[in-house]
Amino acid sequence: MGGASAQQRFDLPDIDAFTAPYWQAAAEGRLLVRRCHAAGCGAAHHYPREFCPYCWSEDVGWEEADGRATLYTWSVVHRNDLPPFGARVPYVAAVVELAEGPRMMTEIIDCPSEELRVGMELRVAFRAEGGRSAQEPVVPVFRPAMR
Repeated sequence: MGGASAQQRFDLPDIDAFTAPYWQAAAEGRLLVRRCHAAGCGAAHHYPREFCPYCWSEDVGWEEADGRATLYTWSVVHRNDLPPFGARVPYVAAVVELAEGPRMMTEIIDCPSEELRVGMELRVAFRAEGGRSAQEPVVPVFRPAMR
């Protein structure tokens, strides 16, 4: 085995032509969701898909979310051996409900875990994962709305 190699990152998404607008918006400090434009549906969804998961229409497009969310559930992670998570423990892995309706998995920052409450108002924030390139994107995280 040769010299040292870079450790594999398990926290970075694969960015393709379809998801590139989402990651570009995040790098600009904007959160996008997908919304169905089919008559009678209009549902927003997240994670980004090329079709509506409610009515199966392919008439969907990007929409800027306003960044408000409420805490749906969470777990405090005290041990994670995958890089770079081990250096972050403890951290709060969470599911938030966006004001637009969909739920998304994320991380809660800037809040002691004992202060977390279901229904807590949150605002999106963005964390650079080592740079602002397509290889190391900016990711949406959430913090209490009052901070």
